[in-house]
Amino acid sequence: MTTASDAEQYALKSSETARLGWMALALTPEMGPTRIAKAMARLGAAERVFEASLTELEGAGLPARAAQFVFEGRAFEAAEDEAKRVADAGGFFLTREDEAYPERLLEIYDPPAVLWIRGDAAVLGRPGIAVVGTRQPTPYGSGMAEMLSRDLANRRLVILSGMARGVDTAAHKGALDAGGKTVAVWGTGIDVVYPKENKKLAERIVELGGTIVSEFRLGTFPAPQNFPLRNRILSGMSIGVLVVEAGEYSGTRITARCAMEQNRDVYAVPGNVTNKNAWGPNTLIKQGAKLTATWEDVWEDLPSKMKRGLEGEMEAAGQIESKTGGSASLFNDADEKPLPEHERLVLDRLRRDESTQLDELIEGLEGQLGSAEIFTALFELELSGRVKQMPGKNYVRCF
Repeated sequence: MTTASDAEQYALKSSETARLGWMALALTPEMGPTRIAKAMARLGAAERVFEASLTELEGAGLPARAAQFVFEGRAFEAAEDEAKRVADAGGFFLTREDEAYPERLLEIYDPPAVLWIRGDAAVLGRPGIAVVGTRQPTPYGSGMAEMLSRDLANRRLVILSGMARGVDTAAHKGALDAGGKTVAVWGTGIDVVYPKENKKLAERIVELGGTIVSEFRLGTFPAPQNFPLRNRILSGMSIGVLVVEAGEYSGTRITARCAMEQNRDVYAVPGNVTNKNAWGPNTLIKQGAKLTATWEDVWEDLPSKMKRGLEGEMEAAGQIESKTGGSASLFNDADEKPLPEHERLVLDRLRRDESTQLDELIEGLEGQLGSAEIFTALFELELSGRVKQMPGKNYVRCF
């Protein structure tokens, strides 16, 4: 007689076997997301991957080499080994059949069969904006990426990016500085940090409740062809893509194109037309992307139900005042106290689109402020997030 406990054990075993079935096909040569999906549909259940005959596997659309790999049990061994290695690395994996698999990603043409994860999978289902751009931004570009990410994360939106140098790194840092959640989508295995200098950033993302995601097995190195593939995941998991700076031949264009094909909103921060990195966002604006200067430009486009949900979270956290029937929310940070005079004078001298050298700042404020007052003002402005220090004692205004 089968007891309830026995039934639960069978269900658990069956579910785990199904998950290994997805993993096995993901690790099988010549099998990509689309081919795997078709094979699963023809087999009827993921568990059947390990039960099917060679003829059935070939009939399900597996190429001869792939069918042989599965039939001989090599795929099962590879899946078991990978699952153990992922667990040992502090991660886990999701298949398309798992409840935690991001729903929005299932809407795209070729969602990954398996996602390798580090961090909180629940974050993947929350509303998020992908922030992307060049690896070599201007001070204006990195400042805008950080500011917009910080402001959007402060409104409970998840910030997604690729953790590359430049705009991506600024976006993740902006979200973390706001105490928000951020998702890094990698073009490597979740055990291969790229670029290496972002190792601390990767750990901070996970420690503060964010997530690292990849469709590549452990140990995958940063091959150039991997990054265009990961871009469809970035746009696919988001409700919109924000482009900050990108050159004419930037990989960011691929992400923007993916977003358009996936029916996602595209936002772009306009740039100086004499800067080559302004070509991408300015061209996107001409093609219909929404010109974006502040978080409100993104916020006002969100579906009403989504905004109400996010505002409810902010209200519960004390970020906004409780509504009394009006349609507008009151953000506490809108009622900021006036800046002290020495901070205001320094801030007025700084620009968002170009850094100012410390000596130039001291010379420009000669007769109004002493150097000690300027140092104090810069320190306070940095602490409040209004000013960012760049290499070489250069300063740029954040907003």
